[in-house]
Amino acid sequence: MASWKCICVLAVVVLTATGSHSQSVCGNATLNTRIVGGENAPPGSWPWQASLHLQGSHACGGSLINNQWVLSAAHCFNDHSNPADWGVYLGRQFQNGDNPNEVFRTVLSITTHPSYSQATNDNDIALLELSSAVSFTDYIQPVCLAADSSIVGAGVDTWVTGFGTLSEGGSLANTLQEVDVLVVSNSQCAADYGDISITNNMICAGVAQGGKDSCQGDSGGPMVNKQVSVWVQSGIVSFGNGCARPNIPGVYARVSQYESWITSQVNGPTPGFVSLSLPGSAARPLLHFLLSLLPVFLSVFVLSGWGQ
Repeated sequence: MASWKCICVLAVVVLTATGSHSQSVCGNATLNTRIVGGENAPPGSWPWQASLHLQGSHACGGSLINNQWVLSAAHCFNDHSNPADWGVYLGRQFQNGDNPNEVFRTVLSITTHPSYSQATNDNDIALLELSSAVSFTDYIQPVCLAADSSIVGAGVDTWVTGFGTLSEGGSLANTLQEVDVLVVSNSQCAADYGDISITNNMICAGVAQGGKDSCQGDSGGPMVNKQVSVWVQSGIVSFGNGCARPNIPGVYARVSQYESWITSQVNGPTPGFVSLSLPGSAARPLLHFLLSLLPVFLSVFVLSGWGQ
């Protein structure tokens, strides 16, 4: 019986490490079949991506979380909080060019987190209510959101998308961009930023050599991870020290900290929250070791006749 208990514990560890997700209809990107990608995102790859226009021009990103609500960053609305100044494009691939799969909505309301700090960028999260619901297509889908029990460890591969500038101080992208970066621990991120406080409400991502990052105009856009067959948003583009500099990761609002607040604000269909279980590179050796022992335990169990 003791050995059988050991096998059960091992199985639980393996299942926990691989994760699970809810049955909510979210996080589906049927046109996204890539493992790695380039700079231009193929049409339909990120169907929750929103382009937020301020008085007619792209200013920030966002993500569709149900048929009438968009998630974004509070700092986008520091100086322009009037909903009448904003419009939202969904299904957009080009800022200038033909977009046969897009829809446009005006904004009914903008709700920023009550504890958002403009000075520190803590709680940098906002919700936009659209003027009317949108219909879902292959090019317009809601993203799943990381639940409050989520684990996203250092070294986890993650994707960031947006229409922001292609380089620090450069011009905005015409085509929707995508970039894959690695999650950086909060302790390392705090060391990289020095005097700037990195709180538990933040998650960082980048690459040590630089060259990959979100930038101006990407603010409010999604950072997502794929778990099993669904895409889950773990971060919201918040701030950074320049763009794509070596050893300076981008900083994102940690979505899993806000499940209860989002649920309390959003009406209509409840956004799909998924418990991410991505322990990161530090936990992988242990997982691989446990997996390597599984055949041994199973062989002993069968040959000894335990469990009969």
